[in-house]
Amino acid sequence: MDIFHSSGTPGLWAGFLATVLFLLALDLGVFQRTPKKISFREAAAWSTFWVVLSLGFNLFVSYRLGWDKGGEFLMAYVVEKSLSVDNIFVFIVIFRYMKVPSEHMQRVLIAGILGALVLRGAFIFVGLGLIETFEWLLYVFGAFLVYTGMKLVFFGEEGEDLVDASDNWVKRQAERFLRITRDYEGPVFLVRNADGRVMFTTLFVTLLMIETSDVIFALDSIPAIFGISQDPFIVFTSNVCAILGLRAMFFLLESVIDRFKYLPRGLGVVLTFVGVKMIVEEGLGGMGLYAAGLAPAPWLEPIHVPTEIALGCVFVVLSVSVAWSLIRSSPDAGTADPT
Repeated sequence: MDIFHSSGTPGLWAGFLATVLFLLALDLGVFQRTPKKISFREAAAWSTFWVVLSLGFNLFVSYRLGWDKGGEFLMAYVVEKSLSVDNIFVFIVIFRYMKVPSEHMQRVLIAGILGALVLRGAFIFVGLGLIETFEWLLYVFGAFLVYTGMKLVFFGEEGEDLVDASDNWVKRQAERFLRITRDYEGPVFLVRNADGRVMFTTLFVTLLMIETSDVIFALDSIPAIFGISQDPFIVFTSNVCAILGLRAMFFLLESVIDRFKYLPRGLGVVLTFVGVKMIVEEGLGGMGLYAAGLAPAPWLEPIHVPTEIALGCVFVVLSVSVAWSLIRSSPDAGTADPT
């Protein structure tokens, strides 16, 4: 595999990046200039916009690069979008603990998503470079996904284990080494005090906690995408499309996320499936380990799992876990403000 050779031509890469930058500039510079509380109805409209836009790009990928690549993109997008629900759960925990006003959440999410786009891009290309150099890492990633998936299947909610907002290491270190304001100073991250000294706001500490949680979740999501495709164009574009709608998805699910009780277990099944798929497609005792001199000739040849079958399995598992959550949840577990 050559990370510098992907299904995306230079023109496709440039066109995608230019479109993303334009949409971000339009969103941040025109629609979200003034901090405000996002209503459920507005969040639903923006979520629909980002999903439709991503599916439209998926159709373009299928037409331009073939249905196999289109299937890989769709599966990667669905998995990443689903994993974002756990990410949103942690965001809610952090915002509630830090008592962030509703009208200021949007500013933190915007900055967090911009940071996530840069960090995820770096993780993806570093990860692909490592896989190219050490192909046996695919087995490590696969085993890690199986472990993480089984943990979710048997123990459920992962978010509370990953981020304890009341004892967050990043928060404690920020308060130790930075000058932090005691109160919120509006939707800003830096202010000057009466003495003219620059101080970081509580909102900035919240942003650091959000970014850290995203890095933690990337340890699950990035290997999961590698289990679906190692094509740099597919991996990067599907990840970006999933992240772009994260802010709207947060406000859409903020008040109803507690109703999705069984979704983490469904995600666990998906991660386990992707991990097993990653391993068997390399073969047990596979060619990567054999070429590296770490194993004898493979005793089980690589088994290719067709994209349409893998995609169907993911859809079924996630649909069942969401439906079962809604059936078993109390109507009072989450209610949305329709305004």
